[in-house]
Amino acid sequence: MTLSKCIYWLIGALFLIIIILEFSTPPPYVFGYLYISVVILASTQLSQRETVIITGLGVFLTLLNLAVPGLEHINSITLANRLLVALALIVTGWLGQQLQNYKFRLLQQEVQLKSQSELARIREDFILTLTHDLKTPLLGAIETLKAMEIIQFGPITNAQKNAIQIMIRSHQKTLKLVETMLDVYEIDNQGLQLHLQPIDLIDLIAEVIAKLTQLALSRQVHLRLIQGESEFRSNCWILGDSMQLERVLTNLIANGLNYSQRGGKVEVQISLKQSFYQVNIKDEGLGIASDELPFLFEQFYQGHHHRQAKGTGLGLYLSRQIITAHGGKLWADPLVSGASFNFTLPGYFGERSTSA
Repeated sequence: MTLSKCIYWLIGALFLIIIILEFSTPPPYVFGYLYISVVILASTQLSQRETVIITGLGVFLTLLNLAVPGLEHINSITLANRLLVALALIVTGWLGQQLQNYKFRLLQQEVQLKSQSELARIREDFILTLTHDLKTPLLGAIETLKAMEIIQFGPITNAQKNAIQIMIRSHQKTLKLVETMLDVYEIDNQGLQLHLQPIDLIDLIAEVIAKLTQLALSRQVHLRLIQGESEFRSNCWILGDSMQLERVLTNLIANGLNYSQRGGKVEVQISLKQSFYQVNIKDEGLGIASDELPFLFEQFYQGHHHRQAKGTGLGLYLSRQIITAHGGKLWADPLVSGASFNFTLPGYFGERSTSA
């Protein structure tokens, strides 16, 4: 069985499941939002014409449940909820097609390019266009969904609220990716602009760990900070940009949590090596293939190993740019079980009452 046939069978099965859920329950229980997954699958695997047909079918079936089986009176709230779901399906289909169009245009341009420098320029222009065109509608969609979540457009069921929360998280994740791509573009073209000031690296790491505690709990991974051989914490002053360094720590620690097995642990170790502070973030995940180590921090590199294939190929690249701009070094070491991502930053031993 070919891949296209498998996609058609999968879409058919999903439609059948959703139809059963929709038409076996009263109209106030809206399951039409599940068609969004079908529309996303179609927009990434099928043609534009097929995606339009599937989107239209999802909208039609969502609205058809208002009349079929026709056993209950339809009030304005039920009608509004189904219209909002229909609108969400249309917007999802449109955004999916826009992304596919961008990918198709980029592919056409890459085929015509004859030099690596020209390819890099086209890629940068694509990223800038993509971030400009998608950031505004994504922000609007997130705000609209948040308004729906707080019942600004009328009462919603618990199932609908859960679906809206899932959609908000998905849109926020996409927005974060768009913003990261824009950051990479600006760094490559304008350089990284740092706002340096004295920072206690211990406090910064503790703040990041506190923000990621919920993720650690949900992953059932033990997360802890270790400073040298002592049980007591002492200040570790550096001269840095707290916002940029927080991005690095968040990226590396979150990666460790996401790739660690349940019941495992992630340790953040900090020690003084001559005049540099060294931070080691060790996890008990899948590890890193040795042949991928030289390419791990390259832009858009994803690799073939399961650990790298999950990412976007931007986080580690951006992290290395930030650490390098601070005068430090970022590298990775494979462990027997898991991996260790390490970086160094110059210590700051001057007056802390003035900013640099």
